[in-house]
Amino acid sequence: MTADPYSEQVRALFARPDHAGDLEKASARVHIEEQGVRISLAAQCDGDIIECLRFRAWGCPHLLAAAEAVCRSYEGQALTALQAFSAAEIMQTLPVPREKLGRILILEDAVRSLGRSARVSPDAGKDTD
Repeated sequence: MTADPYSEQVRALFARPDHAGDLEKASARVHIEEQGVRISLAAQCDGDIIECLRFRAWGCPHLLAAAEAVCRSYEGQALTALQAFSAAEIMQTLPVPREKLGRILILEDAVRSLGRSARVSPDAGKDTD
């Protein structure tokens, strides 16, 4: 008999991906496709504050759960907070098995890139209708 590879927390996040989808008016977007994993992140900001985060991810349940956890954690935070995202930390808090490290590192790259992209965007926080 094998142990369940998915913790209760991973199952809950995977079952309710409230932040899955797109943002029509995103201040910044990032898309990374590597090692068979695709992750897209979009942020709507008001100045330096993340008002809304959305993701689209193609990968294992651990990756989708981690992306949902990121969105839940960083909405309402300053853009600079994205630079503190740690693959190691989320691997422990969910928990994610070591063999999934590569996928979570891709998420880490996307999260940090989104933070950099949003900070340098001249339209961050502006409505561009």
